[in-house]
Amino acid sequence: MGALFVSDLVSNLHAVKQATAPSLPAAESLPGEAARAARLLEAALTQDAAASERWSLGAGPELTATLRRLDQLDVGADAAAACILHAMVLADLAPSAKDLATFPVAVRELLDGQQAAERIWQLHAGGVSGGAEGLRRLLLAIIRDLRVVFILLARQAARLQQAADWPEPRRRALAQLTFDIHAPLANRLGIWQLKWELEDLAFRYLQPETYKRIARLLDERRNDREVWIRQAREQLETALGQAGISAQISGRPKHIYSIWRKMQRKGVEFSELYDVRALRVLVADVPACYLALGAVHALWSFIPGEFDDYIANPKGNNYQSLHTAVIGPQGRPLEVQIRTPDMHAQAELGVAAHWRYKEGGGGDASFERKVAWMRQLLESRDEHDDDALMAGFRTDIMDDRVYLLTPKGEVKDLPRGATVLDFAYHVHTDVGHRCRGAKVNGRIVPLNHPPETGDRIEILTGKVAEPRRDWLSAHTGYLTTHRAREKVRAWFKRIDLAQNVAAGRALLERELKRVGLSHVHLDELPALFKFKSQDELHEALALGDVTPGHIARILHERSAPPPVSSPPPAPKEPARETRGNLIVEGVGNLLTALARCCQPLPGDPITGFITRGRGVSVHRSDCPQLARLRARDGSRLIEVEWGTGSQSYEVDVLLRGYDRKDLLKDVTAAVAAAKVHLLGIHSRLDEARGIAEMNLGLRVADFGQLSTLLDRLLALPNVVEARRIV
Repeated sequence: MGALFVSDLVSNLHAVKQATAPSLPAAESLPGEAARAARLLEAALTQDAAASERWSLGAGPELTATLRRLDQLDVGADAAAACILHAMVLADLAPSAKDLATFPVAVRELLDGQQAAERIWQLHAGGVSGGAEGLRRLLLAIIRDLRVVFILLARQAARLQQAADWPEPRRRALAQLTFDIHAPLANRLGIWQLKWELEDLAFRYLQPETYKRIARLLDERRNDREVWIRQAREQLETALGQAGISAQISGRPKHIYSIWRKMQRKGVEFSELYDVRALRVLVADVPACYLALGAVHALWSFIPGEFDDYIANPKGNNYQSLHTAVIGPQGRPLEVQIRTPDMHAQAELGVAAHWRYKEGGGGDASFERKVAWMRQLLESRDEHDDDALMAGFRTDIMDDRVYLLTPKGEVKDLPRGATVLDFAYHVHTDVGHRCRGAKVNGRIVPLNHPPETGDRIEILTGKVAEPRRDWLSAHTGYLTTHRAREKVRAWFKRIDLAQNVAAGRALLERELKRVGLSHVHLDELPALFKFKSQDELHEALALGDVTPGHIARILHERSAPPPVSSPPPAPKEPARETRGNLIVEGVGNLLTALARCCQPLPGDPITGFITRGRGVSVHRSDCPQLARLRARDGSRLIEVEWGTGSQSYEVDVLLRGYDRKDLLKDVTAAVAAAKVHLLGIHSRLDEARGIAEMNLGLRVADFGQLSTLLDRLLALPNVVEARRIV
């Protein structure tokens, strides 16, 4: 559209506002159809003094701000013309049908899309249902000409700017509409430049105190942050120059709403955020992106867990960039984003960055995917189901949903993170109950596989409904949606009580074996967990009302020694020799070592065996090797107990699962995430069955850390067993 056009048009509108202005600049200086639209506006305002006054107080400033944003998006004169014509409609200066007919079809369709959007806004602000017809018209207009979206988003941002003096209920309704429709739509289409502005403006009205607090924190530290960013930029420029990498480096602006979202998501305070200080690096091509990343990590220490490769794995809106966090100058955290100029244009403008290219007759895959998404949304809803269309638009533009296809091409949406088994229950309860496997895009996957938007899913079913009880177990990861879990629970409640009891008992015994608590007396459990009988406890386990993992954790906590705080002096007892976290009864000055055969952990019942030359070997009391030693020479057994000191313990874990790419990588990542030290790993593969088996040598602090790790390992895709070796 060009800066000259906007400057001329703004001058026109400003002149109209001034009653003393002798004339308006010539409309002929404006490009294309925008000149004719401006001429119509000029004529309408000069003929109606009252309308001119209203214009200067409302629609005029809003139109000016809208056009400035459209200029940044560079969407052309037709869009500007439609924007001017729609502003005339809002100001009760609507052009005649005859005048409108003189404009090209593209301009009229752009106007129609805006009017449909305005209808949605009016219904939303008034709390009225039934806006589906307006939404349908809007989607149809968007599909025919995507510039409707650009106008809609630009006007909403301008309207939010003008809303500061509106009555609070109307202002809040406008802000809520922005979060419901405009900001998610901008995000889905990748128009980040407007998404951030829309979110910040709307957030200011919905949570004014929080907005002011974060803005104040940003402002208070602005000078210090700018000096620090300048130093970091200079250091990085030097490092990249020495590496022969040509780059443009700039500070990255911060957006208040995104800061607040990150604080909420991570549960941290403002001062703990890594990316309040951030640099953006633009390099020539993709190889240079990774070279620059290497230079960044060579210059500053990398913060584990804070790297994202959106070049290899773009976001759903086609966003691409490398994100990393490092410890920068003066020991302060710094986020660095690395991308090419084309990636930056996509990140800032989304589909708008491709608009000119499309007009020129070329094609763009990501652009077409965005349009196809909106077309699919419209066509997948029943023509007469207005409520479904409205609900579909609200959910389908949100990032926390995935949109999946049945073999017949039907669209199903589920919460992000849902599994293919969740999908089966979403299709139909009976399909879920009879599910035996699943294919995603023709490839067989495990039932806990989380599909992504656009995946085509085929559920493989058996003839008989046979849901499995471990589908209800959280650590298996088979079901994540409440709806699907309730369907499985309801099925098991209908089957025979005896089956429930037997299944629950098996679940508990398997869990106790998994964590090495086989010495527990099961007949004591019902009273401990407030059940009337073992059968009632086992039934609750089978139905998922209580989990085996919860019982195991409570049992281990009860068996651990209580903390001791400054006891009074006790009468002299036989020698009690403390070795690390062990107390040896009766004999002093003896070495102790945890037996490798059973690897006891704090809380396990233990017994010592006096060896020849190696001190006391400490075994679990139910260790088979200890039983053999007792039979051979019971006189060498000695009492030992756990002390209260701090110590770490070696333990072996067995893991089995269906082999897949990156299984070993994911296992080691889970160990690291649980903050467990990996001493060693031995793996083997049964190629005939496709089963991978790993023995992990670990050093853990206590039972709780081990239990957490076992849960993490069992949650990994394809893993079917993870248990302590005893």
